[in-house]
Amino acid sequence: MRTYQNPILPGFHPDPSVCRVGNDYYLVNSSFEFFPGVPLWHSTDLLQWEQLGHVLTRDSQDPLENCYTSSGIFAPTIREHNGRFYMITTNVSWFPEGSPNFIVHTDTIGGEWSEPARIDHMGIDPSLFWDDDGTAYYTGTGGDEATGQQGIVLFAIDPDTGAVLSDKKVVWHGSGGRCPEGPHLYKINGMYYLLIAEGGTEYGHMVTVARSENLWGPYESCPHNPILSHRDHDGSPLQGLGHADLVDTPQGDWFLVFHGIRPSQSMLHHIGRETMLAPVTWEDGWPVVNHGKPIELTMELPGEGGHTAFPVAFRDDFTAPAPAPRWSYLRNPIRENYAFGHGLTLRGSAHTLDDLAAVTFLGVRQQQMELDFETQLTLTGTGDAGLTVFHTNEHHYDLRVARQGGGLAVTLRRRAVDLTAESAPVIFAHTDTLCLKVVADRRQYTFFAGPTSADLREIGRGSTQLLSTEAMRGTFTGCFAALFAEGDVTAQFDFFQVSESEAQREKNSNPPAPMYPI
Repeated sequence: MRTYQNPILPGFHPDPSVCRVGNDYYLVNSSFEFFPGVPLWHSTDLLQWEQLGHVLTRDSQDPLENCYTSSGIFAPTIREHNGRFYMITTNVSWFPEGSPNFIVHTDTIGGEWSEPARIDHMGIDPSLFWDDDGTAYYTGTGGDEATGQQGIVLFAIDPDTGAVLSDKKVVWHGSGGRCPEGPHLYKINGMYYLLIAEGGTEYGHMVTVARSENLWGPYESCPHNPILSHRDHDGSPLQGLGHADLVDTPQGDWFLVFHGIRPSQSMLHHIGRETMLAPVTWEDGWPVVNHGKPIELTMELPGEGGHTAFPVAFRDDFTAPAPAPRWSYLRNPIRENYAFGHGLTLRGSAHTLDDLAAVTFLGVRQQQMELDFETQLTLTGTGDAGLTVFHTNEHHYDLRVARQGGGLAVTLRRRAVDLTAESAPVIFAHTDTLCLKVVADRRQYTFFAGPTSADLREIGRGSTQLLSTEAMRGTFTGCFAALFAEGDVTAQFDFFQVSESEAQREKNSNPPAPMYPI
């Protein structure tokens, strides 16, 4: 047997959609207010993934000016038809023609994607399906015109222009759970299958399915719905499973990608919804996920091979002229405030981490709960720069460095909604350069600074609880470790390094015991 680790894409990688072209698989995720938009991944085995880049790389494709927290780009779908790749999604912050839904396409998966083609339909979570005659169809959320009841809407569409080509019809209201959404339509062995999410993207999340002999219905709900949910598995370290997409292999096996969360402590999670994988079999014409058993952190598959887990440790010396795909800006960046190639230079502006604006910010997703983040900066000018653990503009912990006299002053500023706490400054005299470090574990972040990485002083600590989704207003994102600059300041960062802590290395070899929420 071979084994792999769930999640296959750890950290903030929600709403996965996948398609196969020959022996290659391509996957996308939501990106919300972070830019570039829609991370794009490639794999040849569904287990090991390489980020190719992003689908939405131009401001015109992904306008995020003044975008609110957890707005911007919602659940994308990726599909291929006749050699052309399509990505369809929603920008809930952008309504230039009355609708937030749009399609982009490319004939070269690693190349530039087209400008958005708008779709005259409201709702979220759009998806594409091509029937045997080549007609393309849209599925997404919408209301029944007669009753107003929310469900899954179907209509024909021109995928290149976004033009609506038929009447719209609600074809399924789901199995009875709230928030029927995230639809994907397939034709398998002559039957139409409609896979959706229900229950809301929290601890009651689930995947349900219906089928029909006719595209337009009626759709019969699977008697075993939900086909995936951990709503009744309180002891599992994986919770909130839902929003799924089916894919087959060249050998005829089936798999499901979906997202879920890993609580850090009782009913709290802070690193976001993560992409997971499970095998699918078919019984009486219905999909069965993981043989009907709960999803595990460590999964087994038939065949030869070792253990597969996503590598999270890296070091970036910023020698390339542009950031690697793992990096994200917060909203559309003011590009003159960033310089790459000889380390990373950040120039501050009037925007701060508290603002819904294009603050000078470059961050990576926190992909495990036990990690170390480290950088070295040289500071000139008047203002603050440093290293932040950032979830939203109202929830972030900042290790801040500012000029003071002939040296540097370091403070830890912690914000949680309208409460802000700032530590007393620690002064490092006669220097322009400091090393900064954050040590993360399940329950807290510990912040350090010092003249060298071997001579660090603890500045303060902050609880992961106040950066959790449950402590906020239902965010859809996760924590980032990010470099930032504010004010009339220039910060030169020599490197950024993510390391697995001793606790994480032990966890990789000995998965944690189940957690029992209270």
